[in-house]
Order: sequence, then C-alpha cells, then structure tokens
Amino acid sequence: MISSPCRPRLRTIATIAFAVWLVAGPSAMKTALACPFCNAVSQTLRQEMAAMDAVVIATATQSDLTRNKDTGEISMKVDIVLKGDKFVSAGDEVRAVYYGDVSVGRRFMLSGVDPPNLQWSCLPVNERSEAYVKKVATMDEATPIERLRYYYDFLQDDESMLSRDAYDEFAITPYPVVKELAPEMDHDALVSWISDSETSTDRKRLYLTMLGACGNEGDLPMLEKMLRSTQKSTRGGLDALVACYLTLAGEKGLPLVDELFLNNASAPYADTYAAIMAIRFHGTEGDVIPRSALVESLHHVLERKDLADLVIPDLARWSDWSQVERLKTLFIEADPDNNWVRVPVVNYLRACPNEDAKEALEKLEEVDPESVKRANTFFSIPVPARDKSGDGTSVSRPSVDQVAKQVVTGLPASPAITSFHNGQVLASVAANAPLAMADRLATAELLTNGELLATAEPVVAAMNPWRLASVLMTAIATVVIVQILLLGGGRESIS
Repeated sequence: MISSPCRPRLRTIATIAFAVWLVAGPSAMKTALACPFCNAVSQTLRQEMAAMDAVVIATATQSDLTRNKDTGEISMKVDIVLKGDKFVSAGDEVRAVYYGDVSVGRRFMLSGVDPPNLQWSCLPVNERSEAYVKKVATMDEATPIERLRYYYDFLQDDESMLSRDAYDEFAITPYPVVKELAPEMDHDALVSWISDSETSTDRKRLYLTMLGACGNEGDLPMLEKMLRSTQKSTRGGLDALVACYLTLAGEKGLPLVDELFLNNASAPYADTYAAIMAIRFHGTEGDVIPRSALVESLHHVLERKDLADLVIPDLARWSDWSQVERLKTLFIEADPDNNWVRVPVVNYLRACPNEDAKEALEKLEEVDPESVKRANTFFSIPVPARDKSGDGTSVSRPSVDQVAKQVVTGLPASPAITSFHNGQVLASVAANAPLAMADRLATAELLTNGELLATAEPVVAAMNPWRLASVLMTAIATVVIVQILLLGGGRESIS
C-alpha cells in the first residue's frame, strides 16, 4: 500500500495529468514506442539540432575581459556549419550570450533560431565532444541500429555530456531496435554495470533491458539474488529487473515472481506494481511467455482488494474471461475503501462476449447503478489485444482505426482512457470523480517514459459535443481544485 503521506502528492499529480489529457487531447501524445523501462533525462543533441534553424561550431574571439559585461554577449567566429548554411556561413562573425568563463579561442556549439537575425545558445565543447557533435549532426541520415552502434560506445563515457546523451538516445529507441543490437553488446560489461551500486536507477533499467536481449540462463542466479535482496540499491529499477529475469527464465520464472510480489500479501505496493509492469511488458512486447501463463500470475493480484483494479484491464485486453464470477463477487463486496474497483469490473464485463457476463452486469447495475453509469461515460468498451504471432505468446495494440470503427459501429461514443503504450494500461477511473478518480489514477502510474497514457483522437472526435463540453468543464474545475490543494499544502481529504 502507498503510505498515507504520499497519497495527497500522488492525487495532485494524477489530477493534473488527467486534466491535461482531457484539455490537450490524445493527439498530443503520439510518440514512437521506446525502450520499455527507460526515461530520457532530456532532449538528445540530435533532437535539439533537428529543432534548430542553424547549428555551427564557433570560436570565441573575446575573453571575459573584453566581452560586453552588461549583456554577457561574446563575439565568435563561425568555423563549421553543421546545419542552416542558407542562414550562416563559415567565417561569419556572430554574437551570443554566455555567462560562463570564456577565453579567446574557446570552442562552442552554437544553436540558432529565428532567422534572419539568429538568436544563439551556447554549448562549450572540447576536442572529443566537438567530434561527437559533428558525428551526431549526421545521425538523422543513419538507420536506428546504426545510431545505436555509435552511441553504445559512449554509455559509460567519462564526459557526462556524452554519456547522458548516449543514454537518452537508447531511452528513446524502440525496443525491437535495442534487441537487434544484442549480438554486439558486451555481456560482461553489462553485468558489471548492473552490479555496481553506484549505477543510477535509470541506467540500471536500461542495462537490465539490454541484458534481457543478450543474456542467458547463466545470469539467472545473479538476477534471482537481486530479486530476493532487501537492499534498495540492489533492487533499483525492479520493473526492469523482473522483466529481465522473466525474459531469460521464461515461463518457469513466474513462480518466483508470484512468490515474491504477486501472491505475497505483505509485498509493498511499489514492488507489486513493478512486477505487474513487467508482466504487462511480456504480454505486449515480449515473445517469451504465453499470455495464458501471464494471466495466471495476474489472478493472484485479484486477492488483494486494494490492488485488483490494476490488473482487471489486462485480463480484458488479453481476453481472459475466466474471472467473471470472481469479479462479480469483488464488485458486490467492495466497500468505501476499495470501491474504485467497480468501474474496471464493469468494463471487463462489458468487453466479455459470454452470456454470463451480461447476466452479471445486469445484477451489478442493480447493486450500484452509478458505477455502471460512470464506466459507460468515461470508457469505451475495452478492445481485446490482437495476437502478433498467432500462438498466444504476445499481443499488439489496437490501431486508431480499430478504436474508431468500434465507435461508429454502435459502441458508446466516449473518450477511452484505457491505454496501450509500452504494454501499460491506465488501470481505472475511480468510483468517486473527480478527486477519488485521480486517487486511483495515481495508483495506476499515469506517467510512463514521461508521457500520459491515452488513446486515439477518433474516439474523442466521435463524442457527443455536449458530453465533450461537460468533460472539458470537469477538467477545468479539476485544475482549479488542484490549485487549491497545492496552495493548501496538499491536504489529505476534500469532502
């Protein structure tokens, strides 16, 4: 369970994120699938260059003693034009603001915007980083795997700028491309980096993902020891650690994950959620464990009433219709402390094609018609995930067109909040909107790889305009409530 002091903060974050999704719309969330457990620290140099009108290597022609002390401007001579030769040429004199130490002859990468009077930002470079920047400037023409080959050598570079940029490039690269690099990875180096207690959690996640691609069963004892460890530093990046273990162990690794996290009522919330994320990854992007085995592990979470809502959408997406009676009972026995589970249960039953699900839904509507109404209002019927391989070992996400087709063929025209990004599902909208809703959205971890999980804009486009206006007004009101919470110090309860 999340400790009570954390809940106000999570509720605030979740409310802001949900409101942003409602106002900005899903069209703002379209990105390529990236490394499943990695978060880029910042834009990469390649991305920054792509956004600039001009990028050059220049040499300072002034020092601290002679530059403009009022504006901080320094005169520089352009030596190499990496981008934007129609705006600037080698030999041109430009002026840029830089407040750090500078001497005549110091080299910079300058990035310019707003031609013809370009405004320049400065990045000091030395001989190595200048060579790196020059190579990066050509990377848009390279294939993704060619880019990774170059950046791989800088992952542990002594220069923080280079190692950070290389990490960020891996973090935004689609997982299949990372796997493609596996034969060229240094297995022993990855094991060393993972075992180093000084390795940051974000990098450990990347290295574990890479080890899953190039490792073997010989790595399992080390990974199992890490899973059983109680030291926080050892178990950093637990979601990636569990996923790596399952990638190398296959289905026979599930009992250990069940024992430690999913079928362990005393396991901390964060640990159980990390294991759920790993299971989702294997159900969507892994090609190792059949879904039939993965859902058996998720069934254990249904015994934990405070966490059951996190896995119910996965069961629906993976067409596991064996839990109708169990979820019906969970709905009926829900109390005020866990009544958020009712909306996911309703969505599961709406998606289930079996007759017993329809009968159960009629019964539950008699028990709590408001929860059924909320499910119909805020969610489209969950779309079962299509099997990529045809053998039940993995699934792919429904396309935008598939979601739109569901709307126009008679399903409720409401904004779908169930998501299919990087194998993760926005688990539920809570029973008591809007603040209770945000509370449960928080437990489903809205932000992954820095992005809000959301579905496709055709669903919103098909929405009744009056309903859309109502939802937008709710979002605006939610933002106002968030501001009150922030100004009030994020107090726990609002009636």
